[in-house]
Amino acid sequence: MMELKVWGGAGEHGRSCYVLTGDQHRIMFDCGVKKEGTGEYPLLQEDLIPQLTAVFLSHAHEDHSMALPLLYKHGYQGEIWTTRPTVLQLELYFANWRKYVAGRGGDLPYDLAHISAMRFRILEEEVEPGGWLQLKEGMKLQWGRSGHMLGSVWLRLQMGDNHLFYSGDFSRESALLAVDLPGDSNFHHPSDNHPLLQETSLSIIDNAYGTDEESQDQKLNALRRFIHGVGERGGHVLLPVPAFGRGQELLIWAINIFPGQHILVEQEILDGLHQIADWQDWVRPEALHYIEEAMNSPHVHVPSSQDERLRLLQGKDPLIIFTTDGMMESPRARWYAERLSSSTDNAIVITGHASEGTFARRLLKGETEESYCEVVQMGYKIHQGINDVRLMLQEVSSRNTVLVHAPKPETDRVIARLIEEGHRSMFSLEPGAVLNI
Repeated sequence: MMELKVWGGAGEHGRSCYVLTGDQHRIMFDCGVKKEGTGEYPLLQEDLIPQLTAVFLSHAHEDHSMALPLLYKHGYQGEIWTTRPTVLQLELYFANWRKYVAGRGGDLPYDLAHISAMRFRILEEEVEPGGWLQLKEGMKLQWGRSGHMLGSVWLRLQMGDNHLFYSGDFSRESALLAVDLPGDSNFHHPSDNHPLLQETSLSIIDNAYGTDEESQDQKLNALRRFIHGVGERGGHVLLPVPAFGRGQELLIWAINIFPGQHILVEQEILDGLHQIADWQDWVRPEALHYIEEAMNSPHVHVPSSQDERLRLLQGKDPLIIFTTDGMMESPRARWYAERLSSSTDNAIVITGHASEGTFARRLLKGETEESYCEVVQMGYKIHQGINDVRLMLQEVSSRNTVLVHAPKPETDRVIARLIEEGHRSMFSLEPGAVLNI
């Protein structure tokens, strides 16, 4: 018997947090926040936190990581299992989360002492991808690269007689990042030191894009046509993106798709590209050439001052602009939006999720007081849609599957379609739910 408690992440976008309790161990996958209001945190049961055997962090994004200090505030004494790139990125994410909460007039529910108390064990320093690691008596771990961002992973656990799979945030279509497919034969074959992988008892699978069936190529072709059209009318295109993740992927793509196009990119995004290049074990070998070209391109401009930003914007050539903060809450992202509002020839493209109440969401809904240029949402895939879920269900044979990371009505629609196709024991849950298997 095993119990899953959903403390966040299923039936919603944000605050991913899942607690699984078996006969010997209680573990947690991720502990993040939701970027709404002054921040929404997981539905923690404080009395259970000191009983956690282990905590696993799939990657650094705030919706998976920014509530981790609450565990130490409420008595967790153990370690957080994650990767070295993830640990190195957390400092920036904590700084940005602190600014976000303060900017909304809120207070963090933890302090710097709880952040400092976090202790980490580094997965790649303990076992290579596909290998099995004995964590405790009755608990073994396997991990693989998930292709979502630098350092992101999926996880398999053997807890007693139960086998668990957690996809984290997963993308098999990254142009830069290497990905380990959970169905690859190298991740299944038993040996003297590996547990025999039986049918998985429970899988928790990323389905952030719900019923969306478009491939990455289809999305990028649509984005290419849109940017080309804006350039033809003489306008600039603003792409607000996270400091790490799809920003680097889209930058490489834009340099190759629009040769000779002038591109303005903020230093943090270029720093992220340098960081990716420094972690070659996480990068597709063929991508290293494109990264080097991007870092040395004469058409990529990195402004060092506000005056230089203005000069570039006022130049005669249309620009593709990459700035940090995908939800456009930062002063700099809003500054760009204000400058581009002077002409309907310009455009802003939101390439990811825009939480309710954020500036990006208000722009998309036309709820801002100012009149802005054209604003559209055109996604870049760093998660899974229904076709990706179908592939993962083939790769991970599971008796029970929980789909997560999307609003519950959308998850309900996906599950209804999958059940029609013959899949069974598919669950659409929400925060506070308990599932016994």
